[in-house]
Amino acid sequence: MGIGDRLLAKTANIGSKPTEGTQARPVSTEPRTSPGRLMDAQHRINTAQARIKELESQLEERAALEVPLDALVEVSGRRRKLTAEQFQELKSNLAQHALATPILVRALPDARYEIVAGHNRVAAYRELGRSTIRANVASIEEGEIEFAAFFSNLLSPSLTDFEKYWNFKRLQELSGLSRTEISESAGLSKSHVTRIFSFDALPEAAKAALAEKPERLGSNAAQKLAALTEAGKAEKVVEAVRRLVEDENFTQDKAVALVAEKPRAVTPSATVVRAGRRKVCEVSTRNGVVGVRFFEKDAGDAEQWGQRIADFINKTLSESEQD
Repeated sequence: MGIGDRLLAKTANIGSKPTEGTQARPVSTEPRTSPGRLMDAQHRINTAQARIKELESQLEERAALEVPLDALVEVSGRRRKLTAEQFQELKSNLAQHALATPILVRALPDARYEIVAGHNRVAAYRELGRSTIRANVASIEEGEIEFAAFFSNLLSPSLTDFEKYWNFKRLQELSGLSRTEISESAGLSKSHVTRIFSFDALPEAAKAALAEKPERLGSNAAQKLAALTEAGKAEKVVEAVRRLVEDENFTQDKAVALVAEKPRAVTPSATVVRAGRRKVCEVSTRNGVVGVRFFEKDAGDAEQWGQRIADFINKTLSESEQD
């Protein structure tokens, strides 16, 4: 069973209508920890496999048909973001060769079709001046659409870690699957899924900037920046991510180093007080602290000078209040 089958099988009951008089089973987000819950999950998997085969048979029985581009409806947020270079490569390939894999659509009223998978191929066809595109039409329930789009994107080798994060997050919110269940069903290690979800801990401003160029930050660097965010360096993380997006020469390692860099110690300013050529003391200021260091010959008078300084400050404050 492939990744799509395994994960869709676990969640195929999402979006299905309960029979009358039957209360829908609440979705549990907790990982399975008992034999009873494992058996229940296995039962849902077995039940859902019938639905998967039904969808597969629909696609096998129906030959791909030419659908007018004007009849296609794109759902916001479902299209996978490509870099300008990636999209140009796709467009050039489609200009030279026939479409190898038809797009996947769902029939809507008024002879229109909702795009489930293939948004970038449709966009490329439009820019190439084509009027139709080959499509497979499947009877997909509302709750299954996101899963079909998710699998289409997840299996793409060019999908960035940040896009995987958004897909995983959307799948988790839709299905109620825990991260452990997602990693087991998708055949991915727990550590890999944990790294992918590290994007979640980044500041919202950083994620908004990264959405423009998701390929600029991988999960390894994101995990380090997430830890720095939790350490109280959120503003520096936003600054680093924005610079990553804007400057192609600014690397992920440099971004992490920028945030992790400790602030440089402020060199205290110092003034040497002299009596002729003799150094009497050195007055320094640092972070709101004034220090007076007397040199050897005058060190014994330090206490007296301390009292004189206090008297001077009190006198100055008193005169300021009178003015």
